[in-house]
Amino acid sequence: MEDHRKLIERSNVPLESSNSIFQRYRDPVVTAAHVPVSWRYDLNAVTNPYGMERVMINSAFNPGAIKWNGKYLLAVRVEGADRKSFIAIAESPNGIDNFEFWEYPVELPETADPDVNVYDMRLTAHEDGWIYGVFCTERKDPDAPGSDTGAAVANAGIARTKDLKNWERLPDLISDSGQQRNVVLHPEFVNGRYAMYTRPQDGFIQVGNGGGIGLGYIKDITNPVVEDEKIIQEKVYHTVYELKNGLGPAPLKTKEGWLHLAHGVRNTAAGLRYTLYMFMTDLNDISRVIYQPGGYFMAPNEREITGDVSNVLFSNGWIMEEDGRVFIYYASSDTRCHVVTSHIDQLLDYVKNTPTDRFTSAGSVRTIVEQIERNKELFRDRA
Repeated sequence: MEDHRKLIERSNVPLESSNSIFQRYRDPVVTAAHVPVSWRYDLNAVTNPYGMERVMINSAFNPGAIKWNGKYLLAVRVEGADRKSFIAIAESPNGIDNFEFWEYPVELPETADPDVNVYDMRLTAHEDGWIYGVFCTERKDPDAPGSDTGAAVANAGIARTKDLKNWERLPDLISDSGQQRNVVLHPEFVNGRYAMYTRPQDGFIQVGNGGGIGLGYIKDITNPVVEDEKIIQEKVYHTVYELKNGLGPAPLKTKEGWLHLAHGVRNTAAGLRYTLYMFMTDLNDISRVIYQPGGYFMAPNEREITGDVSNVLFSNGWIMEEDGRVFIYYASSDTRCHVVTSHIDQLLDYVKNTPTDRFTSAGSVRTIVEQIERNKELFRDRA
């Protein structure tokens, strides 16, 4: 318990290196070791004479995020040794360190068809006054043969709250897609309807014909039927989002447009590689992409590349302060939670002025040559 307290109270410091887009920090902000001792151990010496860990925790990752009552809150995906995930709220006074879980994990109400596994909750403070948690709900595929014990069906579960402690479960998302993953609620009404960013797919793992980030609309959130769904961000050959892509957290509203953070997946000889990328949509037409830098925004570094599922960065939570400072929370390799900080002005500059992907090697070389020529001209003028 003393070691756990030291971990919670440990100060986090920025790394010396920076690319001037964002600032990484030395330590993860939440790990499996942050999970309270009382969740893992029976502290009664009579019933646990050897002091054994009764409930082992495998990982803590993929956090949703919100600033609430002056505190930085993460809705962390906690996974036990039994492979079941659940959501738990961790709180920090500054968003960088001292994250401590609330006394109890979230007890999400179930629907008439109980979830087998729930995870990756996005938190959205909607203009209707509710805080919504949209998460992945997973169940065994009822149409799979009895011998196939790995076939699953994924959909978007929806719950809402006013205090992040008491949750009302709404029906799961209703759409024409076979399955849904990485669904995100837009924070404002669009022509009187709720807007949902979707990721329709044919199966639990394979995206199939439904690949890409979609956008659809719901008239009544208590009967969440998606209408007018269309893809606004397609997969593209030989890019960081070649195999599949999905939105991260709800977009940030800025003076230039809606800023989006997404993950892109490509296949490699070592398996799937998840990186993060950004794009921006129009303030008045959220389906229209107006800026998209080429390549990834963040990729796993040498400390983040290994873990339970290696070579993965995934983000579904960020917080923008009134002064423009942005906290981006992400997980590495399905194991631990991290934070990077930036400022909205830096992110806008990055999205607007980073070269776009020209989709060929020759195009990439042309982009570099043009920058070299501009720099030569700059120093020629100064000389």
